Formats: sequence, structure tokens, C-alpha cells
Amino acid sequence: MAATTGVEITGPMHERYDQILTDDALALVAELHRRFEGRRQELLAARARRQEQISAGADLDFPPETRHIREDPSWQVAPPAPGITDRRMEITGPTDRKMTVNALNSGAKVWLADFEDANTPLWENMIGGQLNLRDALDRTIDFTTPEGKSYALKDDAELASIIVRPRGWHLDEKHILVDGRRAAGGIVDFALYLFHCAQRQLDKGKGPYFYLPKLESHLEARLWNDIFTAAQEHLGIPRGTIRATVLIETIPAAFEMEEILYELREHSSGLNAGRWDYLFSIIKVHRTRGRAFLLPERNAVTMTAPFMRAYTELLVRTCHKRGAHAIGGMAAFIPSRRDPEVNERALAKVRDDKARESGDGFDGSWVAHPDLVPVAKEVFDGVLGDAPNQLGRLREDVSVKAQDLLAVDSAEGGITEAGLRGNINVALQYLSAWLGGNGAVAVHNLMEDAATAEISRSQIWQWLHNDVTLDDGPKVTRDLVRRLIDEESQAIREQHGEAFDPDLFARAMELFTEVSLADDYVEFLTLPAYERMP
Repeated sequence: MAATTGVEITGPMHERYDQILTDDALALVAELHRRFEGRRQELLAARARRQEQISAGADLDFPPETRHIREDPSWQVAPPAPGITDRRMEITGPTDRKMTVNALNSGAKVWLADFEDANTPLWENMIGGQLNLRDALDRTIDFTTPEGKSYALKDDAELASIIVRPRGWHLDEKHILVDGRRAAGGIVDFALYLFHCAQRQLDKGKGPYFYLPKLESHLEARLWNDIFTAAQEHLGIPRGTIRATVLIETIPAAFEMEEILYELREHSSGLNAGRWDYLFSIIKVHRTRGRAFLLPERNAVTMTAPFMRAYTELLVRTCHKRGAHAIGGMAAFIPSRRDPEVNERALAKVRDDKARESGDGFDGSWVAHPDLVPVAKEVFDGVLGDAPNQLGRLREDVSVKAQDLLAVDSAEGGITEAGLRGNINVALQYLSAWLGGNGAVAVHNLMEDAATAEISRSQIWQWLHNDVTLDDGPKVTRDLVRRLIDEESQAIREQHGEAFDPDLFARAMELFTEVSLADDYVEFLTLPAYERMP
């Protein structure tokens, strides 16, 4: 399909897609692509150069060239925006119709409408999600399952405020070409939502709000800020209407929190502790640096580990120093209607996690399932009371040095065959679902997203290339990993029975084996995975 001048749509045009892929909306995509794609590519190249330096032995540190920003007491971010002053409870999830209805009805203050890690970038998901968001704001959305169960928005309820998470800078949208080149996935997601929903949000007394994923530097935040300014000028809406919360989910970004807030200050609404991707980033960035940067298996790393405490406490202190919200991490547990004992243990962990966050000064936190909203909200209510946030808690008692963030070897726990098997099992189940179009998958009573597979394959790659011997078994070798992949695959096949999809699972096995055992580390698993999708 030829659209506005220079823009080509290569994906199929299903029912109502023409309502999203209008000439005027695509003109915004094209303008932003032409003005900013060169800078995106330069910043991706800068990531690669920094990785080469770290792999060669350089350590991350707080940048000396931006010390003046960190030491200047005079600047603050913009005041909290309408609809997101109180963020004590946020629910996350993809933008399919059922999740859209359930999230908005959940009782959470905010819904993170996810086009990124909890979503598969299937063409139908990306454009269908845009339709769902527009329908939700028009209150015309509903959903009926094949079994006849109906979902609709509550008539008189106050619905959660929407914050959209577009794709990260590393991902393209292969179905939209501008002047013959793929557009950035993040620009496509941002521009289509802004064009169709900014005024709808303003009419409701709120605004177009975003979560920005996987930034690695303040220069990447500056790029987003310039895009926000250009897009607001294009649409004729006031500068500062857009607000963005940045996920601090890469370890390079942890050293530039203040600078990231500074670059976005008129468009900033805070930072979030994206802890699962943060662990992935620690592994990824230090993958060749030996045993000092070897994490124990995933489930052994808790938020009480000293290096994780340094990360979260620095985030709260940084945000409140600058008048920005600090939002805590994900509670990924999925309640079971069949096993009350599992629920009781898991809910106790959720309460403890949210008690730690609220006690540390976080202004809110995330859950992945509507049933967790009352549990987590109760904890934050107990600390916040009628106050909308904890911005007044400056946490001046916190002092974090570079070595505190890098003290990965302070994490307790081992590396066992069970942990290796767990990485394989969860990643294979997740990837088979991802390739089938589902990016938020319940596995072993946890809601898993792309960070799961990234941690799993990255740990295996790191253990393999650093000659790790399991605490209770042999050295990690390619032959061992291949054997365990075969064994876990058979176990998954038996577990799923008739629901097992052999084609999808074979593709997931091939992809997981490829990236886990490759000589060269693949920067993001989702890059080769995306090319395997239609």
C-alpha cells in the first residue's frame, strides 16, 4: 500500500487499519523518521563502541563531563501531570482487547499499555493495539471470548490513566518504510498513538503519556525530548503536554539517572526500576568480564542483594531530589485458582516486596495481574494514606558510589543444574508463545515477558564462555546445554499435551539454541526473532 509521499505500508491492511494508517498520521511518522533516524543510528553505534570498551576492561562510572548537571541544585522536572499525580498502583500488559478492558477496570491508577516487552511486534498486534487504545478512550471497546464471556468498561468507574510504552531504539518496524528504509518501531508506536489519542486524552483532562524503555544514555533521552518537541509543534499542541517516565533497566543508564531527567525535564514524569531487564543488562554488558560479574541463577537474585539495593535507593533519591516520581518494579506472580497454598506464599512475597518499595520512598509500583492490584495497593495505601506520592521524602541519607552498583559478586546463590534447566524451560515456553504472537505468558505462575528469555539465554551464554562449572554437576558446555534443551523440550511436550504446537516449538528451540550457543553474542534476542515473524 502506498500512503503519504515516500511512505510504503508492506503489511496487510485488515479491517479498520485505514483508521490508524491515515495519510496525516503517516506524515508525522515520516517527518520524525527523516529528522531523527540519523541520530538514532549514531546512538546505536555509540552503544556498540561503549560495549567494546567495557569488554576490553573499562568500568562504568558516573560521567565526569556531566558532573555540573548532577551538582546543580537549581533544576527540577515539570510538576506531576494531570491523571498521573497519584501512581501508587500501576498495572502492565499488552494492548490486546481483553487486557485493555481488564487493565482499565482493574482499580489501578495507571495502565502501562505495552507495545514492547510484554508484546510481540506482530503487525496485527501493533496496529490492532492502536485501534484498541483509541476505542478505549472513546469507550467503545468490548471483547467476547469464543466461549461467550463478555468484557466491557465499567460505566461509572474511574478508569486507569494510560501510559504507552513504545518499542526501544534497537527495534525497527519492517512493515512501514520511509523513503525505502524501515522506520524505527518506537517512532511508529509513539507517532500513531500521539496523532490519534493526544487530543482525546486532553479532552479528558489528561494527556499523552509514555514509558521509554532500554535507554542507555542521557543522549538517547535527549533524542526523545527533541522528538517530543517536534511532534508537539507538528500537531499544534503545547510544548510540555507530553510526559515520559524512563525505565532505568540498563546498567549504563543507572550511572546517568540525573542527566536523563535533566534532558527530559519539561517532559519528564519520573523513573522506573525495571529490575528484570536491569539484570539482563548487567549480564549482557559484562558478559566477557569473568567471575566478578557472574550472577547466580535468576531466582536467587533478590531485590535485597546489595547491588540491587544501591540501584533502587539511588533511583528514589535521584527522582525526589528533582521532583520526579520514582516507580518500583514488577510483581509478576499470577494467582492460581487451583492452589491456595501457592497463592498464600506468593502473595506474602508480593506484600514484602511492596512494603520494601513503599518504605524506601517509591511513589508507586507495578503488578502484572488485576488480582494483585488490591494486595499491592493496600500496602502503598498504608504508607501514603491520602497523599498522592512521597515526593517530599528526599532520601538524603542515601549515598551510592560506582562500585556499589557494580558489586555484582555480592549476590548470594549458586549456579546449579536446576537453574540451568529452569532457564531453558521457561525461555523455550516463552519463545514459542512469542513467535505465535503472545508476548505476555504465564509460566509456572509467573507472568513472563521478553526479559525472561533475555536473562535465560544470556546467562547460558555467559556461563558457557566463562567456563562455569555447576555447583552440583559438570562444566557448562555446548553438549550439556544441547542435551538439556532436548530433555526440557520433551518435558514441555508432555506437560502441554494436545495444546503443544510442534511447529512453533521447533522454531523456538532453533532460535534459543542459536543465540545461547553462538560464538558471538546477539545484542537482543528479539532482533533475530522478529525476522522470523511474518
